[in-house]
Order: sequence, then structure tokens, then C-alpha cells
Amino acid sequence: MAQEEVQNGGVEEVAVVTFTAVKPQLMVEAPKAADAVQFYKFAFGAVEVDRTVHPKRKAEQELPHILSAQLELAGSTILVSDTAESSAMLKTEGTGCVLCLETEDVEAAIAKAVSAGAVAEGEITEGDGAYCGGRVGKVKDPYGYVWLICSPAKKCADVEA
Repeated sequence: MAQEEVQNGGVEEVAVVTFTAVKPQLMVEAPKAADAVQFYKFAFGAVEVDRTVHPKRKAEQELPHILSAQLELAGSTILVSDTAESSAMLKTEGTGCVLCLETEDVEAAIAKAVSAGAVAEGEITEGDGAYCGGRVGKVKDPYGYVWLICSPAKKCADVEA
């Protein structure tokens, strides 16, 4: 246990919590989660490592709807989930989410995403106007998520030095 100062000047014992992973969850309109998984596999080279289907829909349909799929992408894990009305997913508030992928070939990555159904947004920028002073382009996937396609972070050190 650790001690934490509380509002009225006292000290309270609190549990130390250690997180082992952060898994962004991309919510996709039902029943498009399976299509989204295929898009992320083709456009970005994601690998599906796990899938959970709606139990009630499994028997009713030839191709069951995904409740959630876990994908490995560039050394990270993301979840792609269905937002069916019957799901227990909570509505959340926020100002938005942008996902960033790093690659040596920004143009080729954008072209591949566009060929899979994404829409390129704006021009590729570089230097002072770009993320970390490198090269960056932006695509919006068919499910409304914005992806920055950037040159590797290691180039940030060169720019900042």
C-alpha cells in the first residue's frame, strides 16, 4: 500500500496499481466490425489474434457478427468492437481520437490504405509543419477513424537536437 494526501490534509492508504497494457478500442457500427477487421488487416497489416462473436447471433447466421476482435498492429494491440444496441458498451464522451502509425514509406502506406477504402486527407507534410518535423500524411478509414501515417519517431531526435 502507498500513502496519498487527501483533500482535508489527512493521509489515506491506497493500493498501488500497475497496468500491463493499453488497448485502444475502436467502436464500429454494427454489423461492420468484421469488415473493419478485414480493412485493418489489408490496409495496415494487422494480425487478428482473438475474436469473440455475439452468442445469440452465432446460431442464427452463417457469418456471425463480431462482438470484439483483438488485433496486433505495429507492436501494439487494438480492439475492434461492434456497437450493437444489445451490447453492453457504454457511450463515452471525448474530443476525438487520432491513431498514429510509423513507417519508412509514408506514400506507400497511404496508397495501400486508400486502395483498401480509406480516404487521403490533405497533402503529405514535412519539416516544421509536420509531426516531429518528419513526414506525415493523414487518412480517414471507412469507419470514421483518422490515422496519421508518419516517418519513424527516431527522426524526432535528429530534428530536436
